[in-house]
Amino acid sequence: MIKVVSVSLGSAKRDKTVTATLLNEEVEISRVGTNGDLKKAIQAIRDLDGKVDAIGLGGIDLFLWVGNSRFVVRDALKMARAAKVTPVVDGSGLKHTLEVRVVENLAQDPRFDLKNKRALLVSGVDRMGMAKALAKHAKEVMYGDLVFALKIPIGIRSYTTLKVLGYTLLPILSKTPFQFLYPVGEKQDEIVPKHGKFYAWGDVIAGDFHFIRHHMPDRMDGKIILTNTTTEEDVELLRQRGVKYLVTTTPVFDGRSFGTNVLEAVIVTLLRKRPENIRAEDYHIMLNKLDFKPSIQELN
Repeated sequence: MIKVVSVSLGSAKRDKTVTATLLNEEVEISRVGTNGDLKKAIQAIRDLDGKVDAIGLGGIDLFLWVGNSRFVVRDALKMARAAKVTPVVDGSGLKHTLEVRVVENLAQDPRFDLKNKRALLVSGVDRMGMAKALAKHAKEVMYGDLVFALKIPIGIRSYTTLKVLGYTLLPILSKTPFQFLYPVGEKQDEIVPKHGKFYAWGDVIAGDFHFIRHHMPDRMDGKIILTNTTTEEDVELLRQRGVKYLVTTTPVFDGRSFGTNVLEAVIVTLLRKRPENIRAEDYHIMLNKLDFKPSIQELN
């Protein structure tokens, strides 16, 4: 049996283990939260090293990409270096392949009518593939990086501006303690309504679910949520708040859509390659074999 584990800085309340059969192989997928404790996450990876087939980094990015430039997140690098044998991935390979394919699929689906929809992507620099795809297919796009990560209430209105800000700020932000930029640990269990005008602007609210959830308003009537890492409880919460469609970019296993880091860990194992030797074409070939489609749930 293939075993992959996501070690996350997120809340342990969201832990889950499922078993699935993929390409005739049985795969055990687990998620282990460390409640924002970086040292605990590093130790968990040390303990798993050599005992599982691949490890995903959850609740944090190892690499942030702008164009062909790659910025390494310092805290995530500490986690990744704890593994000496087992491959470690953060999901960035799939964010540049799978998530682009998902947006392109939605653009062809008349239920979503993306060409006439405004999309708020809560953070673009960790999903540049999705950022570019939405810029191509949606009527208008706003990137919420300044709003949700830096608490500066200014929406970025163009993909070009997002890239310029990425080149400017990421050399600094990649060295900043991650908890200052992103909800980790118990903060993932909190909902503090904020930035209402930005949520109201978008017909589609896209990107990292913890960013979306942490500040979402009491009502989200008619909205389309494009995300992943949702639990059954999250789905019910979105239904209660009036969301029309929930689209998860990763498949749902036993009521749970795991993060891209988990799915990338599975694909790396199935490819029998080290992550540094995998090209975008390899991901596309494997995605075609697995025939993964976005999960679409009509909630209201």
